[in-house]
Amino acid sequence: MKLKRLLYLDWDAIAGVIAAVAAIVMHFLHIIDVEVLVTLTVVLIALLFIRDLRRERTTEQMQRSIESNQDALRAIQSGIIPPDAVLVGPSQLRAASQQFNSHAKGAMTWFHVCLSMFKPQSLFDVLLKSAIENPQVTSIQFILDASQQELWAAQVLPKINVCRGKEKVNPPRWTKIDESVSLIVAEEGVSGKTECLLSFWGEPFMARAADRNVPRYIFHVQGHSELIPRLVELERNFRFGAQTEV
Repeated sequence: MKLKRLLYLDWDAIAGVIAAVAAIVMHFLHIIDVEVLVTLTVVLIALLFIRDLRRERTTEQMQRSIESNQDALRAIQSGIIPPDAVLVGPSQLRAASQQFNSHAKGAMTWFHVCLSMFKPQSLFDVLLKSAIENPQVTSIQFILDASQQELWAAQVLPKINVCRGKEKVNPPRWTKIDESVSLIVAEEGVSGKTECLLSFWGEPFMARAADRNVPRYIFHVQGHSELIPRLVELERNFRFGAQTEV
Protein backbone atom coordinates (compact mmCIF):
# COMPACT_ATOMS: atom_id res chain seq x y z
CA MET A 1 0.00 0.00 0.00
CA LYS A 2 2.83 2.44 0.85
CA LEU A 3 4.50 1.72 -2.51
CA LYS A 4 1.25 2.51 -4.35
CA ARG A 5 0.94 5.81 -2.49
CA LEU A 6 4.50 6.73 -3.47
CA LEU A 7 3.73 6.04 -7.12
CA TYR A 8 0.79 8.47 -7.05
CA LEU A 9 2.87 11.35 -5.64
CA ASP A 10 3.55 14.30 -7.94
CA TRP A 11 7.33 13.88 -8.08
CA ASP A 12 7.83 16.72 -10.58
CA ALA A 13 6.30 19.21 -8.17
CA ILE A 14 8.20 17.74 -5.21
CA ALA A 15 11.50 17.99 -7.07
CA GLY A 16 10.74 21.60 -8.00
CA VAL A 17 9.91 22.52 -4.42
CA ILE A 18 13.11 20.87 -3.12
CA ALA A 19 15.22 22.67 -5.71
CA ALA A 20 13.58 26.01 -4.91
CA VAL A 21 14.10 25.56 -1.15
CA ALA A 22 17.74 24.51 -1.69
CA ALA A 23 18.37 27.56 -3.87
CA ILE A 24 16.86 29.93 -1.29
CA VAL A 25 18.91 28.37 1.51
CA MET A 26 22.11 28.64 -0.54
CA HIS A 27 21.28 32.25 -1.37
CA PHE A 28 20.89 33.08 2.33
CA LEU A 29 24.21 31.35 2.98
CA HIS A 30 25.72 33.47 0.22
CA ILE A 31 26.72 30.41 -1.73
CA ILE A 32 24.95 31.53 -4.92
CA ASP A 33 24.16 34.97 -6.33
CA VAL A 34 20.76 36.47 -6.99
CA GLU A 35 21.23 36.04 -10.74
CA VAL A 36 21.63 32.29 -10.29
CA LEU A 37 18.53 32.21 -8.09
CA VAL A 38 16.48 34.05 -10.72
CA THR A 39 17.78 31.77 -13.45
CA LEU A 40 16.91 28.70 -11.42
CA THR A 41 13.43 30.07 -10.75
CA VAL A 42 12.79 30.65 -14.46
CA VAL A 43 14.00 27.14 -15.28
CA LEU A 44 11.69 25.63 -12.66
CA ILE A 45 8.72 27.60 -13.97
CA ALA A 46 9.51 26.44 -17.49
CA LEU A 47 9.73 22.81 -16.39
CA LEU A 48 6.39 23.02 -14.56
CA PHE A 49 4.81 24.66 -17.62
CA ILE A 50 6.09 21.85 -19.86
CA ARG A 51 4.74 19.29 -17.38
CA ASP A 52 1.31 20.92 -17.47
CA LEU A 53 1.30 20.95 -21.26
CA ARG A 54 2.17 17.25 -21.31
CA ARG A 55 -0.61 16.45 -18.84
CA GLU A 56 -3.10 18.54 -20.79
CA ARG A 57 -2.28 16.58 -23.95
CA THR A 58 -2.71 13.29 -22.04
CA THR A 59 -6.05 14.50 -20.65
CA GLU A 60 -7.27 15.40 -24.15
CA GLN A 61 -6.31 11.94 -25.41
CA MET A 62 -8.18 10.29 -22.53
CA GLN A 63 -11.24 12.46 -23.20
CA ARG A 64 -11.25 11.50 -26.88
CA SER A 65 -10.92 7.84 -25.90
CA ILE A 66 -13.84 8.11 -23.46
CA GLU A 67 -16.02 9.83 -26.08
CA SER A 68 -15.14 7.12 -28.60
CA ASN A 69 -16.08 4.40 -26.10
CA GLN A 70 -19.36 6.16 -25.32
CA ASP A 71 -20.21 6.32 -29.03
CA ALA A 72 -19.44 2.61 -29.38
CA LEU A 73 -21.59 1.81 -26.34
CA ARG A 74 -24.52 3.83 -27.70
CA ALA A 75 -24.20 2.01 -31.03
CA ILE A 76 -24.30 -1.36 -29.23
CA GLN A 77 -27.30 -0.32 -27.11
CA SER A 78 -29.24 0.90 -30.15
CA GLY A 79 -28.57 -2.40 -31.89
CA ILE A 80 -29.93 -4.52 -29.04
CA ILE A 81 -33.56 -5.53 -29.60
CA PRO A 82 -35.32 -6.28 -26.30
CA PRO A 83 -37.22 -9.59 -26.25
CA ASP A 84 -41.00 -9.61 -26.52
CA ALA A 85 -41.27 -12.30 -23.84
CA VAL A 86 -38.99 -13.84 -21.24
CA LEU A 87 -39.33 -17.52 -20.41
CA VAL A 88 -39.43 -18.19 -16.66
CA GLY A 89 -38.62 -21.71 -15.52
CA PRO A 90 -39.54 -23.65 -12.36
CA SER A 91 -36.61 -22.39 -10.27
CA GLN A 92 -37.54 -18.74 -10.84
CA LEU A 93 -41.32 -19.11 -11.01
CA ARG A 94 -42.18 -18.00 -7.49
CA ALA A 95 -39.74 -15.09 -7.48
CA ALA A 96 -40.95 -13.88 -10.90
CA SER A 97 -44.61 -14.11 -9.86
CA GLN A 98 -44.00 -12.26 -6.62
CA GLN A 99 -42.00 -9.56 -8.40
CA PHE A 100 -44.75 -9.13 -11.02
CA ASN A 101 -47.37 -8.76 -8.27
CA SER A 102 -45.28 -6.32 -6.25
CA HIS A 103 -44.65 -4.07 -9.27
CA ALA A 104 -48.25 -4.17 -10.54
CA LYS A 105 -50.60 -1.23 -10.15
CA GLY A 106 -54.17 -0.39 -11.06
CA ALA A 107 -56.55 -3.12 -12.16
CA MET A 108 -55.33 -6.72 -12.46
CA THR A 109 -57.05 -9.41 -14.49
CA TRP A 110 -56.59 -13.13 -13.86
CA PHE A 111 -57.87 -15.00 -16.90
CA HIS A 112 -58.44 -18.76 -16.98
CA VAL A 113 -55.97 -19.55 -14.20
CA CYS A 114 -56.10 -22.96 -12.54
CA LEU A 115 -57.49 -22.44 -9.03
CA SER A 116 -56.20 -25.77 -7.74
CA MET A 117 -52.70 -24.26 -7.50
CA PHE A 118 -54.01 -22.07 -4.65
CA LYS A 119 -54.76 -25.05 -2.41
CA PRO A 120 -51.40 -24.89 -0.54
CA GLN A 121 -51.28 -21.77 1.59
CA SER A 122 -47.65 -21.18 0.59
CA LEU A 123 -48.52 -21.01 -3.11
CA PHE A 124 -51.54 -18.83 -2.43
CA ASP A 125 -49.36 -16.38 -0.49
CA VAL A 126 -46.81 -16.10 -3.29
CA LEU A 127 -49.12 -16.15 -6.29
CA LEU A 128 -52.19 -14.23 -5.11
CA LYS A 129 -51.86 -12.78 -1.62
CA SER A 130 -48.89 -10.65 -2.70
CA ALA A 131 -51.14 -9.04 -5.33
CA ILE A 132 -54.09 -8.56 -2.98
CA GLU A 133 -51.95 -6.84 -0.35
CA ASN A 134 -50.09 -4.66 -2.88
CA PRO A 135 -51.38 -1.12 -2.12
CA GLN A 136 -50.83 -0.04 -5.74
CA VAL A 137 -53.31 -2.65 -7.04
CA THR A 138 -56.80 -1.15 -6.98
CA SER A 139 -58.88 -4.14 -8.16
CA ILE A 140 -58.51 -7.80 -9.08
CA GLN A 141 -60.88 -9.46 -11.52
CA PHE A 142 -60.97 -13.21 -12.17
CA ILE A 143 -62.40 -14.53 -15.43
CA LEU A 144 -62.79 -18.27 -14.94
CA ASP A 145 -64.29 -21.38 -16.46
CA ALA A 146 -67.53 -22.30 -14.74
CA SER A 147 -66.16 -25.73 -13.87
CA GLN A 148 -63.96 -24.12 -11.16
CA GLN A 149 -66.80 -22.67 -9.05
CA GLU A 150 -66.48 -25.32 -6.33
CA LEU A 151 -62.72 -24.77 -6.08
CA TRP A 152 -63.29 -21.04 -5.74
CA ALA A 153 -65.79 -21.44 -2.92
CA ALA A 154 -63.85 -24.14 -1.05
CA GLN A 155 -60.18 -23.25 -1.55
CA VAL A 156 -59.73 -19.68 -2.75
CA LEU A 157 -62.44 -17.46 -1.29
CA PRO A 158 -61.75 -18.42 2.38
CA LYS A 159 -58.06 -17.52 1.91
CA ILE A 160 -58.95 -14.23 0.25
CA ASN A 161 -61.28 -13.27 3.09
CA VAL A 162 -58.43 -13.20 5.62
CA CYS A 163 -56.16 -11.04 3.44
CA ARG A 164 -55.60 -7.35 3.97
CA GLY A 165 -57.21 -5.67 0.96
CA LYS A 166 -59.74 -8.44 0.30
CA GLU A 167 -62.33 -5.84 -0.77
CA LYS A 168 -60.41 -5.16 -3.99
CA VAL A 169 -61.10 -8.73 -5.24
CA ASN A 170 -64.25 -8.58 -7.36
CA PRO A 171 -66.63 -11.52 -7.69
CA PRO A 172 -65.42 -13.82 -10.48
CA ARG A 173 -66.92 -13.74 -13.93
CA TRP A 174 -67.89 -17.29 -14.85
CA THR A 175 -68.07 -18.46 -18.43
CA LYS A 176 -67.21 -21.33 -20.73
CA ILE A 177 -63.55 -21.11 -21.76
CA ASP A 178 -62.17 -23.53 -24.32
CA GLU A 179 -58.83 -21.74 -24.69
CA SER A 180 -55.62 -23.29 -23.36
CA VAL A 181 -54.25 -19.84 -22.53
CA SER A 182 -53.86 -18.57 -18.96
CA LEU A 183 -53.12 -14.88 -18.29
CA ILE A 184 -52.36 -12.47 -15.46
CA VAL A 185 -52.57 -8.93 -16.84
CA ALA A 186 -51.57 -5.72 -15.05
CA GLU A 187 -49.95 -2.36 -15.58
CA GLU A 188 -46.28 -2.31 -14.62
CA GLY A 189 -45.70 0.31 -11.95
CA VAL A 190 -42.39 1.72 -13.23
CA SER A 191 -42.90 1.84 -17.01
CA GLY A 192 -46.67 2.32 -16.88
CA LYS A 193 -47.09 -0.24 -19.69
CA THR A 194 -49.40 -3.24 -19.62
CA GLU A 195 -47.56 -6.52 -19.14
CA CYS A 196 -48.72 -10.07 -18.51
CA LEU A 197 -47.70 -13.49 -17.30
CA LEU A 198 -48.69 -15.97 -19.98
CA SER A 199 -49.00 -19.71 -19.49
CA PHE A 200 -50.73 -22.65 -21.13
CA TRP A 201 -52.76 -25.53 -19.74
CA GLY A 202 -51.17 -28.94 -20.09
CA GLU A 203 -47.63 -30.19 -20.55
CA PRO A 204 -44.97 -28.93 -20.58
CA PHE A 205 -46.18 -25.58 -19.26
CA MET A 206 -48.36 -26.91 -16.46
CA ALA A 207 -47.62 -29.98 -14.37
CA ARG A 208 -50.14 -32.04 -12.46
CA ALA A 209 -49.02 -32.63 -8.86
CA ALA A 210 -51.28 -34.82 -6.73
CA ASP A 211 -54.73 -33.26 -7.06
CA ARG A 212 -53.78 -29.93 -8.57
CA ASN A 213 -52.29 -28.32 -11.67
CA VAL A 214 -49.23 -26.20 -11.02
CA PRO A 215 -47.59 -23.84 -13.55
CA ARG A 216 -44.15 -25.02 -14.55
CA TYR A 217 -43.18 -22.49 -17.23
CA ILE A 218 -44.58 -19.03 -17.86
CA PHE A 219 -43.78 -16.24 -20.28
CA HIS A 220 -43.36 -12.72 -18.96
CA VAL A 221 -44.66 -10.74 -21.94
CA GLN A 222 -43.07 -7.28 -21.98
CA GLY A 223 -44.98 -4.03 -22.39
CA HIS A 224 -43.58 -3.25 -25.87
CA SER A 225 -44.64 -6.62 -27.29
CA GLU A 226 -47.23 -6.77 -30.06
CA LEU A 227 -48.72 -9.73 -28.19
CA ILE A 228 -50.11 -7.49 -25.43
CA PRO A 229 -53.03 -5.93 -27.38
CA ARG A 230 -54.07 -9.36 -28.69
CA LEU A 231 -53.97 -10.99 -25.27
CA VAL A 232 -55.88 -8.10 -23.68
CA GLU A 233 -58.50 -8.37 -26.42
CA LEU A 234 -58.79 -12.11 -25.75
CA GLU A 235 -59.57 -11.72 -22.05
CA ARG A 236 -61.95 -8.79 -22.70
CA ASN A 237 -63.98 -10.84 -25.17
CA PHE A 238 -64.55 -13.47 -22.49
CA ARG A 239 -65.12 -10.87 -19.76
CA PHE A 240 -67.95 -9.17 -21.60
CA GLY A 241 -69.53 -12.49 -22.47
CA ALA A 242 -69.29 -13.82 -18.92
CA GLN A 243 -71.70 -13.64 -16.02
CA THR A 244 -70.82 -12.49 -12.51
CA GLU A 245 -71.70 -14.63 -9.53
CA VAL A 246 -71.05 -13.91 -5.88
